[in-house]
Formats: sequence, structure tokens, C-alpha cells
Amino acid sequence: MNMQEPHSRKRGWLSALLLGATLCICGLTTAAASTTVKFGVPPWPGVTVKTEVARQLLEAIGYQTAVTNAGYIIDLQGVSRGEIDADMAIWLPSQGSTVNPLVKSGKIKLLTANVPDALYGVVVPEYVWKAGVHSIGDLQKYSSKFDSKIYGIESGNDGNQIMIDAIKNDTYNLKGWQLVPSSTAGMLAQAGRAIQQHKWIVFLGWKPHWMNIKYKLRYLKDPKMIWGGPSTVYTAVNPEFVKKQPNVARFLKQMVVYSKAQSQWIYDYGYKKQPADAVAKAWIKSNMGTVAKWLKGVKTADGSKPAIEAVKTKFAS
Repeated sequence: MNMQEPHSRKRGWLSALLLGATLCICGLTTAAASTTVKFGVPPWPGVTVKTEVARQLLEAIGYQTAVTNAGYIIDLQGVSRGEIDADMAIWLPSQGSTVNPLVKSGKIKLLTANVPDALYGVVVPEYVWKAGVHSIGDLQKYSSKFDSKIYGIESGNDGNQIMIDAIKNDTYNLKGWQLVPSSTAGMLAQAGRAIQQHKWIVFLGWKPHWMNIKYKLRYLKDPKMIWGGPSTVYTAVNPEFVKKQPNVARFLKQMVVYSKAQSQWIYDYGYKKQPADAVAKAWIKSNMGTVAKWLKGVKTADGSKPAIEAVKTKFAS
């Protein structure tokens, strides 16, 4: 703010008073803004509920939250620019081509592995597994039963591309096969119909997800490691956010969810169609021991008391 120098004592007194008031107001505005935590949420049920759990806990301890709903690449770019503080949906190694350059350049920071036991790969129904299909390398032997098709999700997805490249490079002797892209809902509807009719089908699968609760699935072995091994879901943050909000960063770093719990969230929200806020609230109230671990050493936004005390009060009823 640039202010001209006053020309009289009276004007100087008034200017100083106005300046002091303005600074107070600006200070309050800055403090209020600093309590808002901005999340990026791609349109996936698991991260939708997971972020809702984080939001409800943060709001219970005095923070405000905001959400940007967009594709994961847009959200990730937002984190790198500081427009978004955190994104809890970073899948590695499958998203490595997008994520790794941003990490290497220091534009984003992988704060924690929030789902350490995730998995992304190619799946078949259990009855197909029992018939002898245990590996991606077994698919060609039964190509006629599968109609030489692997069902995928949205075009441009890393998992789709892994299998497209495998077909192109004749990895696992898949030359002549086809990756059929669809929406996630469309792929799962196709899989559901096939399973109901006991037909052979191979498609992209991942956990956590409700498909692991609804269907008996087997993840095919990948001895050539085209999928890069087991998956991990990370929380990515803007590096400056960690410096500005160490209290929130500590909470997010400690917020670790295992695939079994998140699969249940996805089942309740994505399959049973329960509201995300209701699923999150019910889980928090029933899992206060886990919540206490996430909030260890975390204070309320004003620093007045341990965060877990505020959370227990908020969710007592």
C-alpha cells in the first residue's frame, strides 16, 4: 500500500489511525485465508470419500476447506502452481510419467503413502483363475474365450496405455489383442454382466475399490513387470504448503488408510450410493482410535488444544 506523507498533524494522526485499522483488517484476512485448506479431487469414489474424511476432521479442529473437482492431471498441475494445497489420489508407479517430473523439479512433494497396499493391474473372475489363467502370459492361450479383448477405462489412462503398449510390442504374446476403452462405470457394467453369466472376461482392476467386495477377482501375475509392481497411493502437496501449514501437513502425513477400509468407503458411496459426507461421518465416529493416531501431535487451528479433543467433542453425538 502506497500512502502520501501527511501535511499536518491532524491529517497525520488520521492517516496513522486508518493505516493501523487497515493493517489489522489485512492481518485478519490473511489469518483467515491461511486456515483454508484446498484439496484437488479427481472424479474417483475412493479419493472423494477419503478427502471428505480429511475435510470433516480439519473443519472439526477449526480449519476451512475448499475442493476443486477436476481430472487428476488438472488437479496435479494445480498443486504444482500452488492453487491447490493437496491431492490424495496419486497412484504410483502407474502415474509415474506425469508425477515423477514434477517431483524431480520440486514443484510437488509426495508427503505420504496414504494407501500403502494398493494394487492396479489386470484382473479375471475367480472361475477364470481356477481354469488356469494366473498370469498375463496365460491370456493368449485362451484368446478365443476372451475374444482377444481386454476391457479398460477412460482413454488416456495410464493403465490403458500399459496394455496398449504390451499389445503393440507383442509383450506376453498379445499381438492381435485389443484394448477396449470405456468409462469406469461402463467397464464394470460389462464385467458385471459377464460374471453374472459366468463368461470369460479380463479387465483392468484396482484396489481399493468396491469391485473387490462385490466380485471374487484375481489379479494376474506380471512377471515381466510391465505394471511396475505393487501400487501405492500418495498424498501430493505443494512444497510451500508444508512450510506455511506444518500443523495440517502433519495430519495429512499421518493419515494412512489401508485398502480394505477404503474399499468399504467406495462400496458404500460408489456402489450403494450413500452420500459421501454420511459415509465419512459414520466411519469417523466408529474409528476414533485410528483418527487419534492420525491426529497425534496435531493442534486445533488456533493452537489452543490437541486436535483429537475437538474431534471427539464434534463427533460425540
